[in-house]
Amino acid sequence: MAGIFEIAWASGLKSTLGFTRFWPSAWVLSAMAISMFGLSNAVKGLPVGTAYAVWTGIGAAGTALVGIFVLGEPAIFSRVVCIFLIVAGTAGLRIFH
Repeated sequence: MAGIFEIAWASGLKSTLGFTRFWPSAWVLSAMAISMFGLSNAVKGLPVGTAYAVWTGIGAAGTALVGIFVLGEPAIFSRVVCIFLIVAGTAGLRIFH
């Protein structure tokens, strides 16, 4: 869940216009807080390095996919391969922690 909220706040960050718009900023800050709370709970049962790497991997790959599928960002081959590598590395860290 922490990774999902990271995707949410990172994807919504642009809509805040540098935190000058109240409601988008409130949403993003709320999602950040929920994401951090989830990460803090994850480190109770996982090594901090693994938990953080998985959290950021989910956030990075998920935000890139939201950019492609929702925000119309380019889906060039090299970008898709790099997203796959993030997912593979994140899965590997979680599997082999």
